[in-house]
Amino acid sequence: MKVVGFTFIRNAVKYDYPIVEAIRSILPLCDEVIILVGNSEDETEKLINSIQSPKIKIYYSQWDDSLREGGSVLAAETNKSFDHVPSDADWCVYIQGDEVIHEKYYPAIREGMEKYLNDFRVEGLLFKYLHFYASYDFVGDSRKWYDHEIRIIRNDKSIRSYKDAQGFRKKGRKLQVKPIDAYIYHYGWVKHPAQQMQKINNFVTLWANADETLKTIPKTAEAHFDYGDIDSLKRFEGTHPQAMQDRVKHKNWDFDFDITKKKFSLSERVLYWIEKTTGKRLFNYQNYKII
Repeated sequence: MKVVGFTFIRNAVKYDYPIVEAIRSILPLCDEVIILVGNSEDETEKLINSIQSPKIKIYYSQWDDSLREGGSVLAAETNKSFDHVPSDADWCVYIQGDEVIHEKYYPAIREGMEKYLNDFRVEGLLFKYLHFYASYDFVGDSRKWYDHEIRIIRNDKSIRSYKDAQGFRKKGRKLQVKPIDAYIYHYGWVKHPAQQMQKINNFVTLWANADETLKTIPKTAEAHFDYGDIDSLKRFEGTHPQAMQDRVKHKNWDFDFDITKKKFSLSERVLYWIEKTTGKRLFNYQNYKII
């Protein structure tokens, strides 16, 4: 069984993406890792080269910044990276620049890949998600956060990244997947409030309505993102991946939150209660088909 990881990145230094941690977290699972480095305004290439693993293969890309419909440039870059995966790979592990896998899940991930290797009905493996918010001590626990997504796919180039690169589809249809008992740790909402504001200013430009959206976002260098405007959080009681330990240790801002406060409408409150009581998320959109 050959396993190849793939990802893409641009301006990792400027926007403080934990891309090094993301790549290091999948290296033990992979025989090879494809990294597509986009045209950047910083030392992203130098940062990637600092990893110094013989498993890594770097390719380069010029982003098409005209692809602003629903963040489709992100899917385009994902597909470019995937297309560099060699034909002899069986499974492909996809990781985004702000996602990290905890080493405690390696056995379950390997078991899943081995179990379904020759069951070609299975086109992908489905991960659970933890979305960290504002701090490494809190995670979002409301329905606004997606709770599962595909992060391992067959090496089938008819599989394509979908919309803004959150998931995948094959010839327009949802992939048939099996869930595995493993989490992706998503750190995209954990940055110093000033850096988070800069990231949001940049990120919204990937959408067609960016010009209108940008009018509502402060432009001054002193502007900080307001992490307090969130519907619901819970405290994180576990441990962070080994790859993230140094970053967690050097966090240089403070955030606290009263987890008893919930900013829900009545219907949101009911659905939240049902999910926390039964473990079932009603009326949940799923960009995959569990078989």
